[in-house]
Amino acid sequence: MRLLLASLVVVVPLAVLLAQQGEPHKEVGQPNVSITPRVRDKAAEPAGSITDRRADIRIDTTLVLIPVTVTDPQSRFVTGLDKENFKLYEDKIEQEISQFSSEDAPLSVGIVFDTSGSMGPKLQKSRQAVAQFMKTANPADEFFLIEFSDRPELVQGFTKETEEVQNRLTFTQSKGRTALLDGVYMAMSQMKKAQNPRKALLIISDGGDNSSRYTEGEVKNAVREADVQIYAIGIYEAVSARGRTLEELNGPSLLNELAEQTGGRAFAVDNLAELPDVAAKIGIELRNEYVLGYSPKNVVRDGKYRRVQVKLVKTAGLPTLRPMFRTGYYAPSQ
Repeated sequence: MRLLLASLVVVVPLAVLLAQQGEPHKEVGQPNVSITPRVRDKAAEPAGSITDRRADIRIDTTLVLIPVTVTDPQSRFVTGLDKENFKLYEDKIEQEISQFSSEDAPLSVGIVFDTSGSMGPKLQKSRQAVAQFMKTANPADEFFLIEFSDRPELVQGFTKETEEVQNRLTFTQSKGRTALLDGVYMAMSQMKKAQNPRKALLIISDGGDNSSRYTEGEVKNAVREADVQIYAIGIYEAVSARGRTLEELNGPSLLNELAEQTGGRAFAVDNLAELPDVAAKIGIELRNEYVLGYSPKNVVRDGKYRRVQVKLVKTAGLPTLRPMFRTGYYAPSQ
C-alpha cells in the first residue's frame, strides 16, 4: 500500500477508498507528517531502471500525452485506477487510450522564481518552499532555475543535482519590478531542451506583471502550444491591504489561467508559514499522476487547437471522483 503524506496532503489507494465507502461516514484527519527525502543514487542507473521506462508513455511524435490527477471529495489523491476507469475525448470524439502509466516517471521541471523588490521579506520562506518541493524529486528528474525582477535570467540550466538549484537561491536578492510573463516565456523556451517526456513549471511570485515585454496573450499562446504543466504559488497580501496595485489585484487570475489550461493548479497563499507545505503538496501531486496517451483519430496536420476532455467511468462503491487534466493542444502543422 502506498501512503505518502504532507501536512496538507493525503494519498489514498483505490482499495482503501472502496473499503471506506462501506464504513459509516467519519471525518478523515490530515495528520502532520514530514516528507522523508528520497535517497539520490548518483551511481549509474542499472538496466531496467526508471530511466529505461520512458518508452512506456511515449512512442513517437503522433502520441499525445495527457497527465491526469484524480481526487476524491475530500481532496485526497486517488491511486490504483486502471486504464478502464478513464474515457478520453478530443473535440468531443472519444479516443482510444493506447498508453497508460501511473508510475512515478521522471520529470523536467523549471523553477520560475520572483525576486522583485516586494519579495524581500518573503524570500526565506520561498527558498524553503523550493527545498521542500525538491524533497519529492525522483533521482532521474532534471531542473532549471529562472529568476525574474525587471527582466528574467536563467540562473541555472538543466541539472539533476537539486543542490545546485538551492545553492543558487541562497544568493538571491530582491529588487526591481515584476516581469512575470517574460519569466514564463523564457521558461517555455528553455523547456525545449528537456530530456524527459513529462514537463512542469513551478512559479513562485507575489503579484501580477508590471515589467514584461511579452503580452499576456502571447504568453498564453506559448503555454497552450507547449506540453508543460504549470503550477503556481501566489503570495498575496489581503484584498483589503493598502497599496495593492492593479497588477497585484490581477495576479491571482493571471496565474490561475496559466495553470488551469495546462492541467496544473494555482495556489493562493497569504500566510508565509504555509509556503513549504503548499510546495510539498504540488510535488506530491506530480508524483501521483496518471498519464494517458493516444494517437488522435483526426490525423489532419492543420496546426489547430484541439480540446481534450477526460472523464471517469462511474464505479459502484466509489464516491464522485474529480479528474484534473490538460485541456487541449495544438495539432502539428505541415
